[in-house]
Amino acid sequence: MELKKRNAIIELEDMEFYAYHGCYMDEQTIGNNFTVNVSVETDATLPAETDNIDDALNYVQIYETVKIEMEQTSHLLEHVAARIIDKIYEKFPSVTNAVVKVSKMAPPIDGRIKKISLTLKR
Repeated sequence: MELKKRNAIIELEDMEFYAYHGCYMDEQTIGNNFTVNVSVETDATLPAETDNIDDALNYVQIYETVKIEMEQTSHLLEHVAARIIDKIYEKFPSVTNAVVKVSKMAPPIDGRIKKISLTLKR
């Protein structure tokens, strides 16, 4: 019997990290709060039939990948997001599309702003 093709979008939303990303010395020494959202598309045909975690894209491993990359200091959000998305493609070959959004909470801007975000697609 041929399995029905099923594509899945897995989203890890509002992951929170304290990190040291930024161009200013204070950002690199004091740090800041960040949130990261990751959306990946993958073929879910087999895990949808087997109900077996070994057949699925494990979102815990995606979280761990993001966590490791967030621990490495970068000047730019573009660099952080690129590292995350590249590592996802490297570690999870079943991913066919990915979107990573990195947000810096209360950035050091003269004025009131909740966050600044960068979204990278691949």
